[in-house]
Amino acid sequence: MSDIIREVDEELRRERLANIWKKYRGLIVFAIFLIVAGTAGWRGYEYYSQKQAEAASERYASAQKLAADAGKTDEAIAAFKALAADAPGAYRLLARFSEAAELGKKDAKAGAAAFDAIANDSSVEQLMREVASIRGASLVVDTADAAAMQKRLAPALADSSAFKHSAKELLALAHIRAGEQASAQKLLLELAFDPETPPGMRNRAQRLQSALFSNAPAAPEKK
Repeated sequence: MSDIIREVDEELRRERLANIWKKYRGLIVFAIFLIVAGTAGWRGYEYYSQKQAEAASERYASAQKLAADAGKTDEAIAAFKALAADAPGAYRLLARFSEAAELGKKDAKAGAAAFDAIANDSSVEQLMREVASIRGASLVVDTADAAAMQKRLAPALADSSAFKHSAKELLALAHIRAGEQASAQKLLLELAFDPETPPGMRNRAQRLQSALFSNAPAAPEKK
């Protein structure tokens, strides 16, 4: 009896499947087509993206070779600018940084402006925007006034910034150049006493204190 019941159940299942196929055959075929087409499309996109990245890598390497030749700075700038316009993913941002650096070799203000454009671009990751603000400020630290440097370095001066020490050092140099000793001394003391200040930077801050501010308190000795 159990064998008969099982055969009946199997027959009913086959009948139901046949009815479903007759009723929804078009939809089933269309769904299968979408799955196959989607998979093929994704594989095609992956292949295309890989080829684009490989091409951008080769173009970037060529631009770097131009940048290494002091007589081909203009050509390097043009190559990096072209990459920044149409390169995929990270290569676009990398090209923007390289273009700004090459511009800075010719004209510090032009290079700083290019770095400022990156620093003020909300589509760029915050960490990279802070890097750009530091790079731009370093190009004009000998010419920009302290107020301009303060504004330029604002993102990197935040307590949460990974580059706050570099930003403070650059701002201190701007205050020194402007003759604003109190402001410069305050920043140098912060660098000298902050245990998170990189050792080389701390040593520079201490040397500047010794050379410029005879009344500055000494930094504590390291234990």
